[in-house]
Amino acid sequence: MNQDLTKGPIARTLLLFALPMTLGNMLQQLYNVADTLIVGRFLGPDALAAVGSAYTLMTFLTSIFLGLCMGSGAIFSIRYGAKDEDGLKSSIFVSFVMIAVLTCAINVLVFLFIDPIMAFLRVPDGVYGMMRSYLWVIFTGLFATFLYNYFASLLRALGNSVAPLMFLALSAMLNIVLDLVFVVVFHWGVEGAAGATVLSQYLSGVGLGLYTIAHFPGLKPEKRHRRLSRNILKEISQFSVLTCVQQSVMNFGILMVQGLVNSFGTAVMAAFAAAVKIDSFAYMPVQDFGNAFSTFVAQNYGAKKEERIRTGIRTAGAVAVGFSLFVSALVFLFARPLMTIFVDGSQTEIISIGVGYLRVEGAFYCGIGVLFLLYGFYRAVKKPGMSVVLTVISLGTRVVLAYLLSAIPAFGVLGIWWSVPIGWFLADAAGLIYFQIRKKNLMDSLG
Repeated sequence: MNQDLTKGPIARTLLLFALPMTLGNMLQQLYNVADTLIVGRFLGPDALAAVGSAYTLMTFLTSIFLGLCMGSGAIFSIRYGAKDEDGLKSSIFVSFVMIAVLTCAINVLVFLFIDPIMAFLRVPDGVYGMMRSYLWVIFTGLFATFLYNYFASLLRALGNSVAPLMFLALSAMLNIVLDLVFVVVFHWGVEGAAGATVLSQYLSGVGLGLYTIAHFPGLKPEKRHRRLSRNILKEISQFSVLTCVQQSVMNFGILMVQGLVNSFGTAVMAAFAAAVKIDSFAYMPVQDFGNAFSTFVAQNYGAKKEERIRTGIRTAGAVAVGFSLFVSALVFLFARPLMTIFVDGSQTEIISIGVGYLRVEGAFYCGIGVLFLLYGFYRAVKKPGMSVVLTVISLGTRVVLAYLLSAIPAFGVLGIWWSVPIGWFLADAAGLIYFQIRKKNLMDSLG
């Protein structure tokens, strides 16, 4: 069912649209969380470190497809809000061809350069072989990741966030079952965990694509739409490439931090692997709320409803900050029990390191909550370049401070943890100041 975000009560409309996205993203995270949980419990700390470090790399690669699809989704939302059916169909064709070609090229490159990539990440010898085996299998699922994110972005742009959730629910359950079978029953090690993830990803990606074609025939580009129009390609590229750069810069910074984390040894790697999963789940709802807010702004931008956008900004800000403060309190208080979900209680060093991470990050989730809203807003009002600027500020600060502070004996690994919220708040300040300065011009462009 498609949802028109240009009508109805704003808070209720945003929350109902965001809820399936949040549930879907949580299910998507279950792919790697299931690997982490089962690998950590049944294969030990070294395997946990290998899979956890691979997760950071996969998040970076996935962010490329996600950014391209999210950028296209902003165009779809604007076309849908403006009731431009021909423009929507042409955009669907051009963006699918462009992103599919890029996906294939990236897939070839990661197979060719797997060893240099691992050298860049400074993977310790003790986990090198396991991580390489895991990645070799997991890379075969990159095209499935593209398919799911593309069709999910398309449907969400039209206000349908339920169908992507349903397919993720099925694939997440399959992933958990296959993880247990391949790792616990067949003893296939980390390769089995990766295989379970890949098979589940293809279920969600191919399944959602077939569902979209069957249930939304009106979206199918006709012959006149199936051409690579230079103007449409330029518009799609401006949105998609800049959004891709924003997502990639964000996760490349995280990848650089992962390399720094790896240099502290297996215990820190394992703690980081588990804590990052908890971290991701904690602020995931506000991340998806930011994506829902972006679709809301884009549809109303296309429909030229300035006052509704203004009211939506105030409402979304209150919801995001309130939720972030609530989750911060929970993570800070329950950091230790949360770590024991992934790590055996006897691994006291790993748990202690992870608790330190969560209590620093968890206290400041409102910083990233506001940042997700800023990303979504600037993407929706055709200013994706500003999202890139904010990401560079946030991640640039994080990477520089992480390397500087961790080199000081008094800080050590804590320097890496503290660099994160500092980066969030600096980017928030820049985004809000820019909005106040350019507010009139941003809204005047609706006319």
